[in-house]
Amino acid sequence: MKHKVMVVEDTHEIRDLLCTILKSGGFDPIPKCNATELKDSLADAEPDAILLDLTLPDGNGMELLPLVKKQWPDTQVIVLTGKADFDTAVEATKLGAYSFQAKPFDTKTLLFNLEKALEHRQILLDRREAIFPVFQSASMKNVVRTVERVATSDVSILITGESGTGKEVIADLIHRLSKRSKGPLIKIKCAALPRELIESELFGSVKGAYTGANADRDGLFRLAEGGTLFLDEISEMPIDTQSKLLRVLQEKEVRPVGGKVSFKTDCRIVAATNRHTDLAIKEGKLREDLFYRISAISVHLPPLRERREDIMPLANTFLKRYAAQADRNITGFSPTAIEMLRTFDWPGNIRQLQNEIQRTVLMWENSVIDVEDLSITTVMSQSEVEDLTLMEAMERNTIERILKETGGNKLETAKRLGIGRQTLYNKIKVYAIDT
Repeated sequence: MKHKVMVVEDTHEIRDLLCTILKSGGFDPIPKCNATELKDSLADAEPDAILLDLTLPDGNGMELLPLVKKQWPDTQVIVLTGKADFDTAVEATKLGAYSFQAKPFDTKTLLFNLEKALEHRQILLDRREAIFPVFQSASMKNVVRTVERVATSDVSILITGESGTGKEVIADLIHRLSKRSKGPLIKIKCAALPRELIESELFGSVKGAYTGANADRDGLFRLAEGGTLFLDEISEMPIDTQSKLLRVLQEKEVRPVGGKVSFKTDCRIVAATNRHTDLAIKEGKLREDLFYRISAISVHLPPLRERREDIMPLANTFLKRYAAQADRNITGFSPTAIEMLRTFDWPGNIRQLQNEIQRTVLMWENSVIDVEDLSITTVMSQSEVEDLTLMEAMERNTIERILKETGGNKLETAKRLGIGRQTLYNKIKVYAIDT
């Protein structure tokens, strides 16, 4: 079956030429003269791809892109333009374009880009079959669609969201869907490295640059050549290192610590932070100029408590995975366990849910997981706190008193109470103690 490719071009000669090229390449062209004809066709069957001229007599291609992607989300749009600058590329990518084709165009390049766009479309369709059963919430479906649109560009992407919401998973998805997918994906947790090592880790170092530097070493920028560099927890990077990082991104060159020679660098930057960026900038944790450089496109992951439709699909996915790994015949959850999982607030988000299911699978051998098998507890309402038994009330008061005496130090409080720190956390949550 031939791929249907719509050609939206007002110049008669160019439109006919494009249709001829498409026919010779085995495609089925659908010619359209202007924006009006394109809009009138939006109720028709979805084409596989569109070659869209940015400058039309009755409309702007940029304004048409959102309409096209809303009605035909899987259609891959290649923008035809005589002026392909960086800002236009970023804007078109945000609106859903797959790539640019500069005028005058080369036939081989055009057909190559079109084949790549159609391959990308098929990857998205295949991957969505695997992803969407897990992400049922509208917010996460929007995240996935945004990632599908922007992954093929080379612009930097900033992923925001609370700890445990899946920022690294989204970074993996961006890389797999990008044109750099065959290159390396290099990851670094900026908060995990001491100040004195992070620059040599990122930029590399020469022999003798610091104590222990016994040989030249390539940094992560050079290791990520042709691929993607994922900078996790970027707001935890020392502010002076952020300044040097900004310079590398601007100049596309990296100089090893202690070195005198700079090297060209070619990697796509994906960064992530669990901080509110406005607050991080205000507190001096994140340079404002670096923020604007790495956030040409931003993707926000909502916490799990705000997308409860995803809880059980995720829980069932984790259950299937860990039951198979542990060779346990566990088939599902009881209705009360499902209700507990759905109503719990999951302060640790997906990571906490994953750990909870893994722990439960390892500890339980029955075929169905019941509510008492779960280690999570629900937080008491004020009325439930008021209905505590005398012994429970005494325990709650004791915990509150020692927390106050220790200045809120939970480790010291747990020691004084003679209980484990996790047990203390659970009791604080159960008794709704304000810490």
